[in-house]
Amino acid sequence: DDNQVAGSYTSTRINTKGKKEFTYGRMEIRAKLPSGKGIWPAIWMLGANIGTVDWPACGEIDILEYVGYEPNTIHSTIHTISGSGVNGNGSSKKLTTAEEEFHIYGVIWTEKEIVFFTDSPQNVTHTYAPPTKNDSNWPFYNPQYFIINLAVGGNWGGAQGIDNSIFPQTLEIDYVRVYQSLE
Repeated sequence: DDNQVAGSYTSTRINTKGKKEFTYGRMEIRAKLPSGKGIWPAIWMLGANIGTVDWPACGEIDILEYVGYEPNTIHSTIHTISGSGVNGNGSSKKLTTAEEEFHIYGVIWTEKEIVFFTDSPQNVTHTYAPPTKNDSNWPFYNPQYFIINLAVGGNWGGAQGIDNSIFPQTLEIDYVRVYQSLE
């Protein structure tokens, strides 16, 4: 139907809240992204303490966000009290085969920094490492859980409308891997 209106679409997410949460490590998600105006897939992590400290105090690690009206550009962002929403701390980069091929979207998260990468740790998208850490800029000493979602529309993904001719669309996930030291 070419006359879709807000509420005509269903978006979905999976998360590990209360099931599996992580503090530090190397997280890798191998995925192939959907395409088209109105699509907004995201692979991210959220502080498990969101129920007590709220957002953005819990911290958010956006490993990957993608908006279909801006093809072949991936976004990685950190949200904290010191910078959230459009003021999040992040970077974007071109990835010309994001929709055609599987890529690894990852982070290496330590006590000192969070480094976002694509395909290999040498291919850095963004590094977040405030020199002085406090609750305002570094809530990342607490566990985070994964969220993987595919939104249709929304304030960013739908900012230029939704192309009804693109459906169906799929966010394909090959795997989610977490590597942590046994120390």
